[in-house]
Amino acid sequence: MKMPIRRLISISLFGLVCTNSAVFAAADEKLKAAAEQAQPALIETLHDMVMIESGSGDVAGLARMADFTEARLKALGARTERRKTTRGAGADMVIGTFDGSGSKRLMLIAHMDTVYQKGVLATQPYHVDGNRIYGPGIADDKGGIAVILHALKILQESGWRDYARLTVSFNPDEEVGSIGSGEFISALADQHDVVLSCEPTAAAPAAAHDSLLLGASGTATGTIEVRGRAAHAGAAPQLGRNALVELAHQILQTRDVAKAIPGTQLNWTTAQAGTVRNQIPDRAVAGADIRITVADGVQKLQAALDEKVKDKLIPDTETIVTIQPGRPAFVASDAGRALARQGQAIYAEIDRRLDIAEMTGGATDAGFANRSGKAAVVESFGLAGFGYHARDEYIDTGSIVPRLYLMTRILIELGRRN
Repeated sequence: MKMPIRRLISISLFGLVCTNSAVFAAADEKLKAAAEQAQPALIETLHDMVMIESGSGDVAGLARMADFTEARLKALGARTERRKTTRGAGADMVIGTFDGSGSKRLMLIAHMDTVYQKGVLATQPYHVDGNRIYGPGIADDKGGIAVILHALKILQESGWRDYARLTVSFNPDEEVGSIGSGEFISALADQHDVVLSCEPTAAAPAAAHDSLLLGASGTATGTIEVRGRAAHAGAAPQLGRNALVELAHQILQTRDVAKAIPGTQLNWTTAQAGTVRNQIPDRAVAGADIRITVADGVQKLQAALDEKVKDKLIPDTETIVTIQPGRPAFVASDAGRALARQGQAIYAEIDRRLDIAEMTGGATDAGFANRSGKAAVVESFGLAGFGYHARDEYIDTGSIVPRLYLMTRILIELGRRN
């Protein structure tokens, strides 16, 4: 029986990453020593990046991050390119390309933007407390950038060039859905055999061990709009059709719709109605955060919502629900799963346990990289940290050496196997 070409590629790559995984018994002491020696420099890099505020809408800050990362990639010998994102704030992506002497095409991705507003360092400064280093964006995702830069420096100094092409992509809009870079990430990933995405792994006390991630939700934005009729709120409210009250009714009756549709999640998170106190509002709008892990989730959720909103509280109102798909879901292939198991074996070399996480409600660019299934994709090669998207974000310095060892070691193995 003939197999589809994509399936044959998947099986071949599965063999690439899982054959003889038991041989990873003893640590590469030279590589481990190099990771240990790199830790102070990596911490300095983290400091320099955290001091650059780079919220997703801060074009000037993102330009400084692009300058910083591009300079570092050039110093490592990469050909670099700045690519303007197609939507959003209009900041640049940074792409670095290395040409080697091997046969595999490898790609590393991380993002330069953070969720924090300009001026955040005044209230959440960079500081060190024991084995934790605090700073906005330090884990998500400047720690991931640091792992890439310093792992590549270790490999460069060792003379490693066992790849056909190695591509590094840093985008400036991941925290807003990669709305201007996602399509490019997807297209670029399709040109590679393996993509390692460098979002953080959770640190203690949130997680007992470092991990790699095999699944992340896709995203969508839901909108519910109610159209009613304006009227004087004091003199003739009965002539109006209150869009705000109808919106409240619709939010309450649709809030649990997703619970009946496996692989979907919906939470109404924003609302707006009316412009003045003494007028019955004729329009009200609410927005929802939607997470999807199944291919037909958007369609099923749209159909369920359309059916539900037919039940009105206020007569003569109109309710319209729309869903705008965003980042695709990430579900690792067999080759990706094998690659994660290889990571576990590598961690065992240095007497560390590495967990494999199946799914997170968060969304990452692994979804874009994995969309076609052409590359083997695994997420969370960044540093261990916590507090991201909140106050007091930190990384655990105890994760630096293991994560550098993991990244360098797995790249060497991927390049070695033809």
